[in-house]
Amino acid sequence: MNILSERINRLSYSQTFVMSNKARELKAQGINVISLTLGEPDFEIPEFVRESAIKAINNGVKSYTPVPGYLELRKAIANKFKRDNNLDYKPEQIIVSNGGKQSIINVLLSVLNDGDEVIVPAPYWVSYFEMVKLAGGENVIVETNIDTDFKITPEQLENAITSKTKAFLFSSPCNPSGTVYTKDELQSLAKVLSKHPNIVIISDEIYEYINYESKHESIAQFPEVFEQTVTINGVSKSYAMTGWRIGYLGGPKWLTEACDKIQGQMTSGANCIAQMASITAVEADPSNINYMIEGFKSRRDLVYNLLKNIPGFKVNKPAGAFYFFPDISYYFGKTIQGTEIKNSDDFALMLLEKAHVATVGGVSFGDSNCIRLSYAASEQELIEAMKRIKEILS
Repeated sequence: MNILSERINRLSYSQTFVMSNKARELKAQGINVISLTLGEPDFEIPEFVRESAIKAINNGVKSYTPVPGYLELRKAIANKFKRDNNLDYKPEQIIVSNGGKQSIINVLLSVLNDGDEVIVPAPYWVSYFEMVKLAGGENVIVETNIDTDFKITPEQLENAITSKTKAFLFSSPCNPSGTVYTKDELQSLAKVLSKHPNIVIISDEIYEYINYESKHESIAQFPEVFEQTVTINGVSKSYAMTGWRIGYLGGPKWLTEACDKIQGQMTSGANCIAQMASITAVEADPSNINYMIEGFKSRRDLVYNLLKNIPGFKVNKPAGAFYFFPDISYYFGKTIQGTEIKNSDDFALMLLEKAHVATVGGVSFGDSNCIRLSYAASEQELIEAMKRIKEILS
């Protein structure tokens, strides 16, 4: 019996979680697998954030929360947007959700009709593609590559726009490439999009603070596109609060009201204790987490130097987030340890089975030439993982 909807049958499983589960299965068999799959900081949540959660529990905080989030948290987020991004959002223009992922799907469900097009630069986070499908939209993929630092150009964006274009969805810093758009690059994109005021810009900035080379820039800072932009963020990555599931968005009031309506019928408000802790996190000076950023930067430099010495790997130096997205197409058509490599998914599976290093193939990120590996792991694990990869390819 199979009476599943066409909607669910169209969806694919997240390849990130598929590879992560395969790694767990091998670990359960006693195999020493190094997993570089999930984008999850290995740092502890800052003590001052944990203390605020404990205080909330001891004070008896336990009730359902308002659908868009506690007013106190939305005020804190509005202040954060002004402090860090020079964006003027009022509390009623902010929605707190169960992670950044829900923030994005809320927006897509609010604006897309069946057949509407969403422009998505590749590589993209795996869930973007599937969420657009879930909302009834059509993905319009604009390809980039490692030679252009995985950045879309204004010309590519303009050429992708049609009468059906409803949204432009991207991230900076980018998952999976670590690409960070400069202020000038964002302004060039904003000039194109401002000519199409009915296109909603969905700017995923969840990795905002994990930025090594320059100040983070938000596309919503440009007045010509402020009213058509939704800025997505959260506390998962920068404050190592992944399991606490707090994301948020700021945008035009007509759109946040729609997101409020959708969320009210799906999940209602986010966890009360996590929200109280998030108030403390977003109110804090970002310098409080500099130790994490410096730690990630040190690992980035370590892995970059190791990856450069692996034959057949073409690698750029990411400016943000905590991923590498090397081009491994050199190995396509070759057989390694009895495995024929046709694309990056084959390559990633071979690394898992033969080298016991878990990565994620780039096919589900929109680039079949690359694999994604997270360096949110200890330096010892990273050194050993790069050693295993180099040895298996020798």
